[in-house]
Amino acid sequence: MSYYTPQGGLPPQSDLLTDRAVVKLAYTFIPKGVLRDIVTSSLPGFTDTRAWILARPTPSSATTFSQLIVEIAPGGGAARPEPEAGVEGVVFVTSGELTLRLDDEEHVLGPGGYAFVAPGAQWSLANTGDELTSFHWIRKAYEWLEGVPAPASFVTRDQDIEPVAMPDTDGVWATTRFSDASDMAHDMQVNIVTFQPGGSIPFAETHVMEHGLFVLQGKAVYRLNDDWVECEAGDYMLLRAFCPQACYAGGPEPFRYLLYKDMNRQIRLT
Repeated sequence: MSYYTPQGGLPPQSDLLTDRAVVKLAYTFIPKGVLRDIVTSSLPGFTDTRAWILARPTPSSATTFSQLIVEIAPGGGAARPEPEAGVEGVVFVTSGELTLRLDDEEHVLGPGGYAFVAPGAQWSLANTGDELTSFHWIRKAYEWLEGVPAPASFVTRDQDIEPVAMPDTDGVWATTRFSDASDMAHDMQVNIVTFQPGGSIPFAETHVMEHGLFVLQGKAVYRLNDDWVECEAGDYMLLRAFCPQACYAGGPEPFRYLLYKDMNRQIRLT
């Protein structure tokens, strides 16, 4: 498995300013070249940590979630990462090792490590190794459903879950599902989608779910509303509700991305 991790730094003064970053009504595209040192943030309660904030609830960004790439130096971490009550989260590690203490159990997550943190869970994060660790942290205010308890926390790995092929695709388009979409306790999913070279989404998906999409590996051309955009490992796309979307995967390696979506709830009108 291969997972892109930003390294920060700054481009040389000789580089041209022109880049692929764009913000539009239907989508935002943040190329990997934007993830530089000077756009990182410090997080309250964390030590020896910096973060790239990819999405947050604003008129021009997400409406249901936030997404961060968090980098923790050796010896750093947080005793209470989540400052808000009622917030669920997903942690997905792309490099290094992350020690996660979750409801009195300790887990060491390497690249591909995945944790769902239920709302109200007691947890902490630490880098007890000797190299940087980097992970995605997706946060969402949990939307409670009457008569249905919130889902329990769990820890797993990308490597331990068999991808499920999409129907009638001969396996060239598959999804690694970390939770059961039919379980109404879950109001979001964070999965990994994989296309083999030449695979495609053969129609313009147009749906109510919004997406955060980080390219972990490979390259493709992605349909975003009425634009075709080239993307590669390290790029991030935020697709707002009803943004038409499709893609063609390039080669020579698989095209894989970490995908957030909201689901399983009625539309609030009041």
